Amino acid sequence: MKQIVTVTLNPAIDKTITVDRLTVAGLNRIKHVRMDPGGKGINVAKVLVQFGASAVAWGFQAGVEGRVLMQMLDDLNIHSRFFQTAGNVRTNLKVVDEATKQTTELNEIGQQPSDSVVQDFIRAFEAEMKATSLLVLGGSLPPGLPQDFYRTLIVIAGKYGVRTILDADGEALAAGIEARPFAIKPNLQELEALVGKRLPTDEAIVHAARSIHAQGIPCVVVSMGAEGAIVAMREGTFRARPFPITPISTVGAGDSMVAAMAHCLAEGMPVEEMVRWMTAAGSITASKPGTEVCTLTEVSLKLDAVEVTHL
Repeated sequence: MKQIVTVTLNPAIDKTITVDRLTVAGLNRIKHVRMDPGGKGINVAKVLVQFGASAVAWGFQAGVEGRVLMQMLDDLNIHSRFFQTAGNVRTNLKVVDEATKQTTELNEIGQQPSDSVVQDFIRAFEAEMKATSLLVLGGSLPPGLPQDFYRTLIVIAGKYGVRTILDADGEALAAGIEARPFAIKPNLQELEALVGKRLPTDEAIVHAARSIHAQGIPCVVVSMGAEGAIVAMREGTFRARPFPITPISTVGAGDSMVAAMAHCLAEGMPVEEMVRWMTAAGSITASKPGTEVCTLTEVSLKLDAVEVTHL
C-alpha cells in the first residue's frame, strides 16, 4: 500500500498559553501551557496517524528546537524525514482568551535552509514519490525559498501520478495553482486574496470556487470556520454546515479538514461522504485545546450531524 506524504517546509514548536482574558499592554497570568509540534503538514500527519493511515512527514529542521520537534514526532508515532539545516526551528505562540474564545497567534518567520540542503531534499523527495499515493503541501515557506517552490514539488509529484493537496496562501498558493494540484483548501480570506475581491455571500463564494475549478483544479475546498465549507468538484458543488461546538482553539482545524480529505481520497470514498468527514474533522479539532486533533472515533460518531447540500 502506498503512503501519504505531508511536507512542512517551515515547521514550528507551537506553544499554547491560556488566560482568563487577554489584556493588551497589561499583565496576563497564564492558566495553562502546552507544547505541540506545529506546521500544517505535521498537523495533517497527526490526524492521519489517528485515522490509522500510512503517512510520513517531510520537511526541514534545525538546532536544539529541531531535535525537540523530532522527539515530539516520535512520541506521536509519526514517521518523519526532516533535513537538517543551520539555525533553529521557530517557536509559534498561541494565546487563547477563555473569555472571548479567541486565539491570538504570534508566529516567528522561520529559518532559511541552505541551497545544498534544499537540493538534497528535492532529490530525495522525487525518489520518494515512487512509493507515494497522495502528497499534502501546506503552510508558509521559510525565508529564502522561492514563492513557486510548491509548484516545483507539485510538478515532480505529477510525473509519478501522485495527486497533490495544496493548503497555502498568497503567492505560494497562486504559483502552486499553476501546476494544477488535485485540490486546494483556502479559507475564505485566502480565497478573497486569490481572486482579488470580497466574497460576501455563499453565491459569490460558489462562483469563485467554480471559476478556479474550471481552471483545471479538480477539487476546490473553501473552509469557512463555524459556517462550514463549500466544495466545488466535477461531481458538483456542495455546501456543508457543521454541528454546533464550543470552540477552544481553531489552530489545526483546517489541517484536520485536509487530513480527512486525504484519508477519504485514499479510501476511495464518495464525494459527499468526503465533505462530511472534512467538516466533522475540522469542527471537532476546533473544540480541542492547543493543537490537539480529532480522532477517527470522534469523527465517525459525528458524520450524520453534518448537513450537506448539493447545490
